[in-house]
Amino acid sequence: MNIGIVGLGHLGKIHLKLLAEIPEFTITAIYDLNQSLTAELAQLYQTKACTSYEELLSLCDVISIVTPTPSHFELAGKAIKKGKHVFLEKPSTDSFETTSQLIRLSAEANVIVQVGHVERFNPGFIGAKPFIDHPIVFEANRLAKYNVRSTDVSVVLDLMIHDIDLLLSITRAQVKKISANGSKVVSATADVANARIEFDNGMVANLSVNRVSPENVRTVKIFQKNTYITVNLLDKTALVQKVITEKSASNEPEIIEKFITGNPTNAIKMELESFYHSITSRNAVAVTLKDAEAALKIVHEIEEQINLQ
Repeated sequence: MNIGIVGLGHLGKIHLKLLAEIPEFTITAIYDLNQSLTAELAQLYQTKACTSYEELLSLCDVISIVTPTPSHFELAGKAIKKGKHVFLEKPSTDSFETTSQLIRLSAEANVIVQVGHVERFNPGFIGAKPFIDHPIVFEANRLAKYNVRSTDVSVVLDLMIHDIDLLLSITRAQVKKISANGSKVVSATADVANARIEFDNGMVANLSVNRVSPENVRTVKIFQKNTYITVNLLDKTALVQKVITEKSASNEPEIIEKFITGNPTNAIKMELESFYHSITSRNAVAVTLKDAEAALKIVHEIEEQINLQ
């Protein structure tokens, strides 16, 4: 299957390397505004360096879009209208309205579009999912060291959206209320944010993000009846603690712990392989544009509340 990559920055280079390791894909062409970089990587990976996005589209059946978020809608729209299957890095676009337009376009063109919410493929989260059943409280903390390349959008759209997507993937409940606050530290948009999301089934989610932290932290904690689940997304592990209410000989409840070590796999490679199988089988993709739209609606409300402060 011929695939082309647009966007050869930090994440684009990762896509290029991993796609080269997936035999079902043939990297036919690549393109970046930086033409010297495009030529250099094309030589390294023995593929064609395109001088325009239109040229890339003419050579490939599948497109991987790994450019800055503000360009996603235009690039994905052009590819979809040309009948190309699209892997679109997260966030799908910078607004739920434009993602809604991509939903309509992809349905009309009958093409597959997968959004790169990579934490769905985190081995720690995958290992924890079978134990998640009617969560009551969801807590996520995502702290990142400062990186100037990520400041073109707010920390909510950049980082919190990962945890919003994980949250929505484990519940079908409807959002009842959102409360949020945040502040700028070094960027033109919020660098620190907190949000509380209440659902109509009584579940509550507390999300905290910080992209000017001295350390990297990515944890999710899920509380439900008699069970406490901790997922460390950085080291790809999970700890499930289950309380056995039947009293033991000591007349005290017993806590059984199960430590889950995820397979040492690359989550981005897994999502790209999943994308290939969705194209060939025409089965539903792991993360749809509708999933992305739902996450973006929550992002929009959180950002609105922060901007009003």
